[in-house]
Amino acid sequence: MCTAIVHIDPASPVPVLLVGVRDEFAERPWVRPARHWPGLIGGRDLQAGGTWLAVRPDLPRAACILNGEGRLAPEAERLSRGELPLVLAEHGKLDGIDPSRYDPFHIIGAEPAVVRLWSWDGTELTERTLAPGLHLVVNSGLEGELRGHRGATDMAARIAYFRPRLLAATRPAPVSGSTTSAWGEWLPLIDGDGLAVSEQRALVLRREFGGKIWGTGSISLVALRRDGFRYDFTATPGDPAAWYEVDQSG
Repeated sequence: MCTAIVHIDPASPVPVLLVGVRDEFAERPWVRPARHWPGLIGGRDLQAGGTWLAVRPDLPRAACILNGEGRLAPEAERLSRGELPLVLAEHGKLDGIDPSRYDPFHIIGAEPAVVRLWSWDGTELTERTLAPGLHLVVNSGLEGELRGHRGATDMAARIAYFRPRLLAATRPAPVSGSTTSAWGEWLPLIDGDGLAVSEQRALVLRREFGGKIWGTGSISLVALRRDGFRYDFTATPGDPAAWYEVDQSG
């Protein structure tokens, strides 16, 4: 149940804030964000070779993907969804991909001047431009709009809890300083707001399925300015001391 949070304010010196909360099985191998690909920064999934969030520093542009719900791709033709943030961060569009070869997804493409959301349900690929304001994207879609999703109740509870708290907090404009000072009132919320990892509404969560541990393995914070970006990361959600700013030079 990954979550992406986007806040768009064209009047701000930092027009776009993008939060990527990655939930995955703990045993799945990955490495922390760096320049694992030419011209791109992101964490690298060692199982399939892609990423869940990628940043192209020179523009700047960011892309973040979440699993969706719908018809799965044929197993013999299936490609990893982790390729898609690399394509979108590099080119700014998904032209040229065959969506039928990917399992359902939601993917955000963010630039300082525009943020778009593409959703694929195994049948139809839709694209929309996000308006200024706060947006939460979960596996059941933008603001949990797909009510038939198997985890829709949990996702609705998460949105209902965190949306008003994020709106009530002072919107950060991260440029310099530590992660704590740069992200201000948002950081404790993004770091879980003290909720138990077992709670239905938790953003930082932990579950057990068939003896395997699944939950929030990392959180990425990306701030896009017209002249640059900032990327903060933690691999230990819930521990305020574990946050750090990703080295832009890789």
